[in-house]
Amino acid sequence: MILSLVNQKGGVGKTTTAVSLTAALTQKGKRVLLCDFDPQANATSGLGVEKSKGRPTVYDVIINGTDPKTAIVHTKYGDLLPSGADLAGAGIELVSLPRREFRLKDALTLLREDYDYILIDCPPSLELLTLNALCAADQVLIPVQCEYYALEGLSDLMATLRAVKRTYQPNIGIFGLVLTMYDGRTNLSIQVAQEVRRHFPGKVFSTVIPRNVRLSEAPSHGLPITVYDKLSRGAESYLHLAEEILRKTG
Repeated sequence: MILSLVNQKGGVGKTTTAVSLTAALTQKGKRVLLCDFDPQANATSGLGVEKSKGRPTVYDVIINGTDPKTAIVHTKYGDLLPSGADLAGAGIELVSLPRREFRLKDALTLLREDYDYILIDCPPSLELLTLNALCAADQVLIPVQCEYYALEGLSDLMATLRAVKRTYQPNIGIFGLVLTMYDGRTNLSIQVAQEVRRHFPGKVFSTVIPRNVRLSEAPSHGLPITVYDKLSRGAESYLHLAEEILRKTG
């Protein structure tokens, strides 16, 4: 199954969720590939892989037609299709290429049989890179920060999803929404969670990801939270979320 983690609002816990779920699902014995499709390459460093030049990245795969299997980096926490700064200009370069919306889909189709789950960490915007990620995905996983403007960005995302469904990928749907940065001591977090559940009945995972200092520390050590501090609330939450995903996908 190919899942795109998407939300055009930045800072919602998208990359943290991508890295943590990759590690949690791998820990549960699944074959997982994380495709870092964000030019910031934070998911790449989050799995302990240096953003270095000299190895092919997802940019080479979608722009130069490099074999995606040669770009994969194997880590203890799951496999990675790394990103790099080159990807920042890829949106412009894609415009003149054939099948510009489907470059990532074509690449991942070659890898699909090797993995149980392919997770795509999308950039925080709705442009040609994100369109590629949506066309490549079976479903989308949407991290939603429990803060005031959470629902505002979701309506734009829903409009984009409807357009993608109409024009490019008729089967795409919402796999689920994950509530992130939840603080049960504040009325705001509780209200946002209630609102999101009301707008998307049956689509919101019961596991919520709490605000957790250890979660924000883990990336600077190049480790997923399930390894950095496996007893933290953040690690426990992502392991529970992985279990929910496994149940949902049978």
